[in-house]
Amino acid sequence: MKRVVITGAGTINALGHSVADTMEAMREARCGIGPLKLRDVERLSIQIGGQVRGFEAEGRYNRQQISLYDRFTQFTLAAAKEAIDQAGITFSGEDAAKSGVVLGTAGGGVSTWDDNYRSVYEGGKNRVHPFVVPKLMNNAAASHVSMEHNLKGPSFTVSTACASSNHAMAQAFQMVRTGMAPVMVTGGSESMLCFGGVKAWEGLRVMSKDACRPFSANRNGMVQGEGAGVFVFEEYEHARARSAEVLCEVAGFAMSSDASDIVMPSKNGAARAMAGALQDARINAEDVGYINAHGTGTAANDKTECAAVADVFGPHADRLMISSTKSMHGHLIGGTGAVELLACIMALRDGVIAPTIGYQEPDPECALDVVPNEARDASVDVVLSNAFAFGGMNAVIALRRI
Repeated sequence: MKRVVITGAGTINALGHSVADTMEAMREARCGIGPLKLRDVERLSIQIGGQVRGFEAEGRYNRQQISLYDRFTQFTLAAAKEAIDQAGITFSGEDAAKSGVVLGTAGGGVSTWDDNYRSVYEGGKNRVHPFVVPKLMNNAAASHVSMEHNLKGPSFTVSTACASSNHAMAQAFQMVRTGMAPVMVTGGSESMLCFGGVKAWEGLRVMSKDACRPFSANRNGMVQGEGAGVFVFEEYEHARARSAEVLCEVAGFAMSSDASDIVMPSKNGAARAMAGALQDARINAEDVGYINAHGTGTAANDKTECAAVADVFGPHADRLMISSTKSMHGHLIGGTGAVELLACIMALRDGVIAPTIGYQEPDPECALDVVPNEARDASVDVVLSNAFAFGGMNAVIALRRI
């Protein structure tokens, strides 16, 4: 098996329009969640979210591109450019032929769906733009990244609700590790913060009206966010041969299915995924210093995840740091694992642990070190990134300092 490293990272989310801005916001425990600015917001009972501010498509893309790019694709292309620029790689020859793109999204072009349903049902129009289908399809972002960067190898999209990004990155990791591709561009994106997107989530009755407070006894639900996180996964010797800077090593992963309930999480499923990632990476539980938790701020998720951590890590669970950055940038659904991976990289490279902000009251059922409210300086060698989705789909990635 080949070693896999990350040589580039890019993002746009509620905390910042770049990796540097996002990590600075995490260090400062800054909250990107605020009042939503969107059409018909007054008809929503949930009026807050981790919305990307100051992103103007017209300043980045031409008119023809905008006609093809849903907001989730726009975010992806911006993040991919930052990641590939940092990696310092140009895809040509055999690298272009074999390298590809695997991205995660749950909703794909939700904004495009919303705009066109409104046009047809409310506006009474009988025709829509001919590019509606290629604009809204879930694989649109992956396709446009492949075209923009000449990536001719395996390219596809994974859609597994809130685990989409982690599943996508796990597939990219496996392709590089087995030698199928020397480089894979991977991550995920989401943009559900439109009227229809928020209204649908309201129906689940899992949303907070005021703040995301994971692991705090007075938490009252999740908060949606939007954005993208994209990375360059590269075979280690390939990166060394071109003297690329390595951010960290992707050490292992595991996936599991609860096979029990469409919305309620299972402690056993989450625990099997974490334990499997450790086994795949050949890492002892005691070596893990930090876990970026799924940590949605719902009672069912938070308690189940903490119980699973306790089962897998035993006495070491009390010495682990575990935090949820969703408290700052919101829950990006299919894109969330990709943005959260930035906190893992920051922990390994910079020795800074992103906090769980909004924490107010201890919960006996979440009695772990959740790094409350302030970032912490700490040296860690191994971290886990958890993603647990509706449908009982679990995906955990292990990363190691190099």
